[in-house]
Amino acid sequence: MRATAVRRTALAASAAALALLATACGGSSDADAKDGKDAANGSSSAPETPAKALTAAELEKATLAQGDVKGTKVTKAGPADEVPADGVKVDKAACLPIAHAMSGVPQKGAVATTKRKVVEEPKKTDDKSLEDLAEGEADDLFKDAFNLTSTFVALSSYEGTAGPDAFATLKKAAADCAGGFTATVSGTPTKVASITEEKVTGGDEAAAWTVTSEDDGDATPLKLVVLRKEGTMATFFAFNLAAAGGGDVKFEVPTEVVAAQDKKLA
Repeated sequence: MRATAVRRTALAASAAALALLATACGGSSDADAKDGKDAANGSSSAPETPAKALTAAELEKATLAQGDVKGTKVTKAGPADEVPADGVKVDKAACLPIAHAMSGVPQKGAVATTKRKVVEEPKKTDDKSLEDLAEGEADDLFKDAFNLTSTFVALSSYEGTAGPDAFATLKKAAADCAGGFTATVSGTPTKVASITEEKVTGGDEAAAWTVTSEDDGDATPLKLVVLRKEGTMATFFAFNLAAAGGGDVKFEVPTEVVAAQDKKLA
């Protein structure tokens, strides 16, 4: 396939997924048998002592900043990135917590919330022009150019047991909606075909999923992660343009971003 075709295909295949991510950005503990059961029934490891919510100022200090994640650019979400809770609709009520997390909307009971966009920096390439590249080299160059992961991070503080409850609610929604649902965010519908569990660690408890969206038969993988530390919960919603193009790009959970946020909450 010629380089121009590679670029055109990747852009076309990713258009629908970008619509959802742009709106949202506009967001397990040990993998043993017990966790699998917990994921299905939505139970959570509630703290023995009810947590005290971080204030807005304390939450801001605990939020990711430029330099916290190597090889990325971290910026604050702006007014255009905000999605109101009532701007998110679903065809299955049980799936609303997932749609909210994908849109950067905090779960019920949040006292304060901060939001960040973490975008991988382009990888360095040589200075060859397209005319000087062999066809295979051009294809690889475009694939590398699109192989960048963008992650929307929403960090929210909760009082008492509201944090563990929010975590449990999100896990239960992921299990209940594994077969898919349709979300409409600010008027833009997105079909979620499936939700499958991934492995992740961090905080007092954590969970992750691949959320696969579909548009005219084209499947786009997205990554959703939730991490709780005491009364603070972080959600991560990630997208990779090259993976959306249907290529052989290995798109994984953004563990470095998750680990960096976990470190700041420690």
